[in-house]
Amino acid sequence: MKELRIQKIIADSLCCSRRKAEDIIKNNIVTCNNKQVKLGDKASLKDTIYINNIKLNLKMPTKKIYIMLNKPRGYITTLSDEKNRKTILDLISSKIKERVYPIGRLDKNSQGLLLLTNDGDFCNSIIHPKYKIKKTYIVTINKELQSKKIKELEDGVLLEGKKTHPCKIEIILNSPQKSKFKIEIHEGRNRQIRKMVEEILKAEVKRLKRIKIGSIKLKNLPVGKFRNLTEKELESLKKFNSFTI
Repeated sequence: MKELRIQKIIADSLCCSRRKAEDIIKNNIVTCNNKQVKLGDKASLKDTIYINNIKLNLKMPTKKIYIMLNKPRGYITTLSDEKNRKTILDLISSKIKERVYPIGRLDKNSQGLLLLTNDGDFCNSIIHPKYKIKKTYIVTINKELQSKKIKELEDGVLLEGKKTHPCKIEIILNSPQKSKFKIEIHEGRNRQIRKMVEEILKAEVKRLKRIKIGSIKLKNLPVGKFRNLTEKELESLKKFNSFTI
């Protein structure tokens, strides 16, 4: 039987991202046939893998799924929540029976383009920092955006001891009480754009909407609705990395 990297087997079996599977291995809690697993080790579906002394039910997705969701505000980007808050699963579960997971996150008060899949390789091709997949957002704030502040944002902002990578900003509307602009980044740090706005502009983000990931655009997909990615959209991702359909 064909051998695969164990992080891929874990990602497919747990329906999680490849990065999450790698983190699990790095915690030294994975064994294969009673031997400690390290990154890069391979196994087949006939082998016995344990995570934290719990046997992993090895499986591969029978059908690969790639979904685009227009996430509304008020929903959290997770598949379950102990506080019983609304999750993105509430939006897709009536029609998608296979288990999928989100690629990256949008915080509760943000909206827009969110991708979901059960394909660990695809997920990794989107979120891994080395691929530098650009993401575009529309940001609305409660004050005027000054030219010198735009330059500061574009050059990078020191957040929690680490400077953000340069970004690109395009003004849509600018007035003393309200400004709206597009921002293009390739990082995915927690609440990054909100923190950048707070740090440099001393302003509050009133609305944050993601409209594009790489070459994939949200366009006119209604809020709260989802659809499968097209073959053309999947094909377009090849120009960014080595992902193959």
